[in-house]
Amino acid sequence: MPPVENDSGKNGLKSEIQQLIDSNQVCVFSKSYCPFCVKVKDLFKELNVDCNVVELDLLENGAIYQDTLLEMTGQKTVPNVFINKTHVGGCDKTLQAHKDGSLQQLLSGENEAYDYDLIVIGGGSGGLACSKEAAALGKKVMVLDYVVPTPKGTTWGLGGTCVNVGCIPKKLMHQTALLGTAMHDARKFGWQFDESVKHNWETMKEGVNNYIGSLNWNYRVALRDKNVNYVNAYAEFIEPHKIKGTNKRGKETFYTSARFVLATGERPRYLGIPGDKEYCITSDDLFSLPHCPGKTLVIGASYVALECGGFLAGLGLDVTVMVRSILLRGFDQDMANRAGEHMEEHGVKFLRKYVPVKIEELEAGSPGRLKVTAKSTETDELIEGEYNTVLIAVGRDACTDKIGLDKAGVHVNPKNGKIPVNDEEQTNVPHIYAVGDILEGKWELTPVAIQAGRLLARRLYGGAKTKVDYVNVPTTVFTPLEYGSCGLSEDRATELYGQENIEVFHSLFWPLEFTVPGRDNNKCYGKIICNKLDNDRVIGFHYLGPNAGEVTQGFGAAMKCGATKEQLDTTIGIHPTCAEIFTTMEVTKSSGGDIAQAGC
Repeated sequence: MPPVENDSGKNGLKSEIQQLIDSNQVCVFSKSYCPFCVKVKDLFKELNVDCNVVELDLLENGAIYQDTLLEMTGQKTVPNVFINKTHVGGCDKTLQAHKDGSLQQLLSGENEAYDYDLIVIGGGSGGLACSKEAAALGKKVMVLDYVVPTPKGTTWGLGGTCVNVGCIPKKLMHQTALLGTAMHDARKFGWQFDESVKHNWETMKEGVNNYIGSLNWNYRVALRDKNVNYVNAYAEFIEPHKIKGTNKRGKETFYTSARFVLATGERPRYLGIPGDKEYCITSDDLFSLPHCPGKTLVIGASYVALECGGFLAGLGLDVTVMVRSILLRGFDQDMANRAGEHMEEHGVKFLRKYVPVKIEELEAGSPGRLKVTAKSTETDELIEGEYNTVLIAVGRDACTDKIGLDKAGVHVNPKNGKIPVNDEEQTNVPHIYAVGDILEGKWELTPVAIQAGRLLARRLYGGAKTKVDYVNVPTTVFTPLEYGSCGLSEDRATELYGQENIEVFHSLFWPLEFTVPGRDNNKCYGKIICNKLDNDRVIGFHYLGPNAGEVTQGFGAAMKCGATKEQLDTTIGIHPTCAEIFTTMEVTKSSGGDIAQAGC
């Protein structure tokens, strides 16, 4: 029969254990052979945290230690972890605390209450979605949003790039250009109108900006209704759990939070040449430009460059696009070039293999006149041109360099300012997360940011497990002839699977709506890329034609369900539509067969 421990002995052991807990930042009661104990000890080693480990199986009275710990904590098993005198628990609870940021909080000794459960930095699509969801789940949430004016002084309201200077005004101005084309077509369909048709920039700008203003207001109301505290101030970390908010009058206010979500988005990149910030505009300025831009040079070959150049040309303006190398880097190059060719056939001029070196003002005005000097990328040749407006669209930079991330210890890619995260959008600092365009290696798309923000809040506060699927994301480039895609480009599919293991089915087509006006015969194009090793599963979908977003959305859902070529073949098409082409494709690229369409 084991000896009975008397009360004084038990109390003495309790005091001894308490002394260990009190005198060490981290104390782990462990057993040397226990795999769960090893996991916890490895975690602290990885975090470079010194901990006092008591191996109970190596102590003569280890069993009595364990019984005493059970009395003290209600926990029978090991590991039994204490941080700064606080009982954390076993392996699962310690790993969960690391995951949700509370372990870091305990290690830093910040066990006091914070002002907020969650502070979101950035009031764009991702930040707003995350904040509203977290508040709906009962958390105390703040959103800080501040728009730094462009070099031209342009600023805007709540809602981020998409709402104010991105997808929304872009699509509305694209629609303006489509209406111009529709009016040309209308005469062929019998519509008679004698007066000359011309476009008024100010009317369009006012209509677009009024709609955006209503969205800004709706966002503010939605935050108020969800009990999210919105502050119009520039946020900057000063400690891992503390930020400083500076409003437009320069007043500073400090806030603390248990967790943070970074959703600061991106802003257009400038060229770093003489005259760029002084005389040029970016997409941040274009949509609220008070006057018609006139003869325009678009510098860049990004989707922003081609979309803006496309709709400006659709309004009847003289447009030139200066391209350094390729169109739509990162997209399927076959499709990108077809979209570019269509623009060229409809009046957009392309200056290929040139980069600007200097912008000079010849005459001020609304618009004025600018002289652009550009250099060939292949020779030393210099060329000059005169334009009313120069629009820079050479890419975007993450807004991460001036928000004090070094004070919070967040790792940032120094080359591009992007933030690496794990598959749960968590940065290297456990209580700080990031969503949207600032993530390294992820899609820069509004719906992706919204889903990431919403799912993150549900995982943090709603017990959910669902993560964002960053594969098979459908998207559309709103060039004059729209380009929709989902999945892999042909180039990437070839690289991943090998030319011999993919099959590309493709077809040209002529939308019925284009036949009576007699335009763009067999200029629209569709292709699907199939994986021969996986039952001809569709791994890439590409469409160049009208209403590309509407068409691509449905096929995106099909690909999410694992659509195969056979399933598309046995799907009945809706006639007469453009989308039905994907149910009747028979010609493979490898066969070299004729893909032009004639009639029904």
